[in-house]
Amino acid sequence: MRVVIAGGTGFLGRALAASLKGDGHDVVVPPRGSTSAVDGADAVVNLSGESIAGKRWTAAQKRKILESRVKITRGLADAILTAKKPPAVFVSGSAVGYYGPLGDEIVAEDTPPGSDFLAGVCVQWEAEAERAAPATRVVCVRTGLVLEKDGGALPQMLPPFWIGAGGPVGSGRQYWPWIHRADWVGMARWAIQNAAVSGAINVSAPTPVTNRDFARELGRALRRPAFMPAPAFALRLLLGEMADALLLSGQRAIPARAQRAGFTFAYPQLDGALQAIFGSR
Repeated sequence: MRVVIAGGTGFLGRALAASLKGDGHDVVVPPRGSTSAVDGADAVVNLSGESIAGKRWTAAQKRKILESRVKITRGLADAILTAKKPPAVFVSGSAVGYYGPLGDEIVAEDTPPGSDFLAGVCVQWEAEAERAAPATRVVCVRTGLVLEKDGGALPQMLPPFWIGAGGPVGSGRQYWPWIHRADWVGMARWAIQNAAVSGAINVSAPTPVTNRDFARELGRALRRPAFMPAPAFALRLLLGEMADALLLSGQRAIPARAQRAGFTFAYPQLDGALQAIFGSR
């Protein structure tokens, strides 16, 4: 199978490419913005876009976050629509931020979108991917907080714990839908290979936890205290609008479609996922 991965050098793309190559598949990682490899590919995966948490959200940065996703996804969709031999599947990135900030309501794929900035980005991002549907099967992967120690958000959480100042952020009651990167790769491959999967899927573990529980389990895995809260006002001063969108709110998202289809998670519980990442300490 020949798989094109746009954004294949990133935290998720590297792991997916390595997994596919390990099973003998031909993986192509095109230069940024290139769509020439799409024609004749068996599958196209789109993981490109400006980092959500890379910089403070100025008006210019928010525009860059949106436009980078829309432009790249539009280009890939156009390439698929005009290909002589289009791919059998187009797996395109999205995020659980699609649902906006919610309380303890359980969120499945049929939950309507939110109205904040990230929800708007996801709605437009997915709409561009769905344009390719006349030519191929389209799957939008609404990804939660992906955990592994060599990238993503997890390494940025660790410094306070190492100095004994780890703990919940804000109220700690907000839900964080998380997933071990190995399961993210497994779900991405499942979406590529399972012809019955189309539309949006929540790519998160079946057991989302509150931020307070997440901090407690992370502290336990690191053998560090986890009782020092990070006040919401301080985070808002430091990060601005990003603090509310990424840290102080969340979604109790579950992978309902994957569960109904019988997908098996290697790490369905947070303690097992963190133990696999950090080992015995």
